[in-house]
Order: sequence, then C-alpha cells, then structure tokens
Amino acid sequence: MAEIWADYLDREFLEGKFKKWVEDGLVTGITSNPAIFSQAFRKGIYQKEIEALKGKEPEEIYKEIAVKELQRASDILSPVYEEGKGGFASIEVNPRLIDDWKGSVDEGLEFWERIGRPNLMIKVPANSAGYKAMEELSKRGVNVNATLIFSPTQAMESYNAISKGSGKGVVSIFVSRFDRKLNNLLKMKGLAPDRVGFFNAIKIYNQLVEAGIDQVKPLFASTGVKQEYLPKDYYVENLNLPGAILTLPPDVIEAIEGKELEESFPFQTKHIDAFFSFLTPAGINLQQVYDELFQEGVVAFQKAFDEMMEGLRQ
Repeated sequence: MAEIWADYLDREFLEGKFKKWVEDGLVTGITSNPAIFSQAFRKGIYQKEIEALKGKEPEEIYKEIAVKELQRASDILSPVYEEGKGGFASIEVNPRLIDDWKGSVDEGLEFWERIGRPNLMIKVPANSAGYKAMEELSKRGVNVNATLIFSPTQAMESYNAISKGSGKGVVSIFVSRFDRKLNNLLKMKGLAPDRVGFFNAIKIYNQLVEAGIDQVKPLFASTGVKQEYLPKDYYVENLNLPGAILTLPPDVIEAIEGKELEESFPFQTKHIDAFFSFLTPAGINLQQVYDELFQEGVVAFQKAFDEMMEGLRQ
C-alpha cells in the first residue's frame, strides 16, 4: 500500500485537518510549491505577518513565513519520521532558478539550515541543472524531492543523482496533466481516455522498483481530478502501489477518509507499452508530450511565484 502525503499547506490546514490526519495515521507527509503558497497568501491568513515584515523584500517576506510553516509541518510529522514511516515535508526552490544549479543548491541549503529539521525535503525540478543540484544537495546530506517529472528519463536521471549522496529522496511523477492534455485527442482517435497518466506513472514506478527504492521512492503527484465524470479518488484507485507515495490535495484525502483502500492492479511494463504503441499512429509523440508538460509546469510555477511576489510587494 502507498503512503499518503497532503499536497497543500497553510497554517489553518496544518493545525486542523492535517494534524488530525497525521494523528489518525492516514497521512504521513506533506508537499508544497509556489502555487500552494500563493494560494495560501491570497486567503489572507498571513496578513499580520506580512504587515509586520513590511519594508523587507517580497522574497524575504515569503521565506520568513515559509520557514515557520515548514518548521510547523515538520514538527507535526516528527513522530512519524522517528518511527521510520515517512514523515517528510517538502519546500521548493525558486522556480526562476530552473537553469541555475548553483543557485538552486544555495537556496536549498538556505532552507535546509533555516528550517533546521531532519525530515525536510528540498524540491528541485528535473532538468539538466536540476540533476546537478540534486546530486550536490544529496551529497551534503540534504533530502531531495525531484519534481515536475513526466518521463522515464527524467525519473532515472533524478534517481541516479540523489543516489550519489546520502540524502533520502522521492521522484515526483506527475499524473493527471497527461489526461487533461490528451483526452480530447484520444477520444477523437477512438482510444480510451484517462489512461496515459497512470500508465506512464506505473511504467516509471516499475523502473524505480527494479532499481531499488530504499533510498529514493516513487511519488505520484498531480493527482487531483478535474474530469467531473471520474470519482475524486480515481488516481488513488489506480496508483495505490507498494512502496510508493501518493501526494493528494485535501479534497481527495477527504474522499478516501474512512474508506478501505485496496492495492491497485500491478500493470506490467509490457502491457503499458502495448497501449502506448497505439499513440504514435494516433499522432501522439510521447517525448513531445513530456517536453511540453515540463515546460508548462515550469511556466505555471514561475507565474505563481511572480504573482506571489507582486502581491507581497503591494
């Protein structure tokens, strides 16, 4: 069965639902990104802190608040971490550092030192600069969350980079964005929709399991459901696999709370490749899809970060 991590973070959530889920043993970790913090700031929860920090640069205001919230999340998860059942909290480096591996390392180390918790993970996007940053951080004993992973190549490059150091790691494989991007075309071509995302994720999972997942685990991200005809826990039903982690938005966790979850069907890579063999004749180049989804993800996180900075500047 997979571990479940929450894919959201703000103070009210941490002290309310999140703490309860951790105490109940349902949730064993938490992830955040620029879009999540931007959303939290828009809710007005941190207005007093922002007022108190007026005069500082927007990025430092963000960092001061983020550091305290990650400390809070890490402390809530500390008993889980000490039992060896996960217990990690993730924060992402500035997405504007996407091609600056040294800058990513510096910011990762800054968060690591300021937050000062052993169960912290630093999120780094999976590109050529990111792999260098992951390796350097892991060699310094920092735990790494390799993010924005869409392709098997990205996953294995991240896995190899983190494995060169002593830090623990996760490889965050994005899922639902494939289906939102490809569903209409698949339907037009007479192919089953809502399959590419979790098939691709399972293919990568199989590769990682074969390589060994003691130090670096597969994590399934982007698991929120936008298609109204699907149940909220659609990706949970298909990706609840042993040794994996599912990071879920709060509404999906609410949908599975109290539910008896079953282990998902372990599709073999050869069966997944058989399905994928129909994509090329349908005009779908998977490598192109991987590249486009990565760039779209980077742009979305950069936009969220820039909007957050602009909001803190006012």
